Amino acid sequence: MPAEHEKPWAPLTPLDVLRLFQSATFPWWIAGGYAIELALGRSIRPHHDIDVLILRRNQLAAQALLRDYDCWAADPPGTLRRWLPGETLPLGIHDIWCRETPAGPWKLQLMIDESDGEEWRSRRCREVHRPLKSLGGVSRDGIPYLSLEVQLYGKAKAPREKDEIDFAAALPVLEPHQRAWLAEAIATAFGSHPWICRL
Repeated sequence: MPAEHEKPWAPLTPLDVLRLFQSATFPWWIAGGYAIELALGRSIRPHHDIDVLILRRNQLAAQALLRDYDCWAADPPGTLRRWLPGETLPLGIHDIWCRETPAGPWKLQLMIDESDGEEWRSRRCREVHRPLKSLGGVSRDGIPYLSLEVQLYGKAKAPREKDEIDFAAALPVLEPHQRAWLAEAIATAFGSHPWICRL
């Protein structure tokens, strides 16, 4: 019998997520490759899953919103375990896999990020931050998504083939201020990086 992390995905679409989160009283953003596509207004590539970013301080509100879902926390170094009702996840845990039933496929991944008042702070490097109000945008369908530069920063740590595809697609439309923020954020968090010279 496959381990939980080996079970299949049948991810929600961004519009499905919008419907699921329409009553949310906390901020949330589509992340990952879908965020890039929502910002660009077009599809780039196939997607295996879908990521939704929330702030750690809102995790129990998100759990209440997903009370009908079967949710599992990704407990480092890579073990999935049930997210117990009312459990506040500690700093080391920042991914939650969610599905409609225990026997069903995974539907979405919640990603938990850090904040300090009205500032978002990168969980990889607290020196990388920005105001929450400038963390993302909203698509023409009303779907919140992470801004291009923030999402590309998230993909920069160890770029995979799909991350390189996303970077190449986003690069031509990045505004000068987005390029400057991304280059500084990557240099601050990771030092030298091949993307910096392309920005």
